[in-house]
Amino acid sequence: MKQLLILFFTISFLACKKDVVNTKLQGSVFGTGYSIIYGSDVDFQNDIDSLFFVINNSMSTYQTNSIISQLNRNENNKVDNHFIKVFSASKQIFQQTNGAFDPTIGVLVNAWDFGPEGKIENLDSLKIDSLMTSVGFEKVKFFNDKIQKPKKTFIDFNAIAKGYGVDVIGEFLESKNVNNYLVEIGGEIRVSGLNAEKQSNWKVGVEMPEFDGSQSILSVISLKDEAMATSGTYRKFKIDENGYRYAHIIDAKTGYPSKTNLLSISVIADNCMIADAYATAFKAMGIEKVKAFLNNHPELKVFLIFENDKNQLETLSLNNFPKS
Repeated sequence: MKQLLILFFTISFLACKKDVVNTKLQGSVFGTGYSIIYGSDVDFQNDIDSLFFVINNSMSTYQTNSIISQLNRNENNKVDNHFIKVFSASKQIFQQTNGAFDPTIGVLVNAWDFGPEGKIENLDSLKIDSLMTSVGFEKVKFFNDKIQKPKKTFIDFNAIAKGYGVDVIGEFLESKNVNNYLVEIGGEIRVSGLNAEKQSNWKVGVEMPEFDGSQSILSVISLKDEAMATSGTYRKFKIDENGYRYAHIIDAKTGYPSKTNLLSISVIADNCMIADAYATAFKAMGIEKVKAFLNNHPELKVFLIFENDKNQLETLSLNNFPKS
């Protein structure tokens, strides 16, 4: 689950600039909450609701008649522009991470009871090996607005779609000449310009990992004209009958929940879709592979929270991730 607490302030007219108004919209979407703050007095709620509807209809595996659900049931293979954009970005990140990010892992996400279709009883190595034969994003092709895939392959964009949704809303606001905004969906964030109320960069909090469900801020950072996403394991996990805790992020190489010592990964990038996908991929890759990967990707700023050999929390900032 994403682990960012957004530090919002009271929305009001600026005392020194009475012509500048902040509007705040809140609600539920994609199975989580959203909050949008932008520097205008125009109410874009209906437009934003319409965009959310279209994105859900394209890529929600929790909606029976969505494009992706029909595709996964092999009932239809024609997709829309939203799907195409996310598919193309996913292909690129799949290739760059050597398969650590793989949307076809959805069949294992379901098997481990983290997805929309329910778990597999008595899941064992033989069943996992059988399911893994349908995994592999290289098997999925796009041609003439249509997707070609093996019949048993289940595509799941949940690790990138929220970030994409954030970008869609941000780009919509920009199309309306709104250049000061913060869009947040389930902890995924995109900001532009300034917080007009404070006349300063947007401030967001990175949360301390707490397995008991409590919330506390580890650090507060400043963002401007960029996006940030966080992935981790300390909120969304399950405990089996033997007391073993396993994470919701499935390793696409093995079919099992990832077992790295990483608890939280925050990624800053130019857009939220990219940040969202890499945050998920890095969780499965582990610290050393992430460090090596970032040597060739200076455009990504990363903050890691992990347990050391003594089960103590440590942090690591890479590629000039902003300090508090």
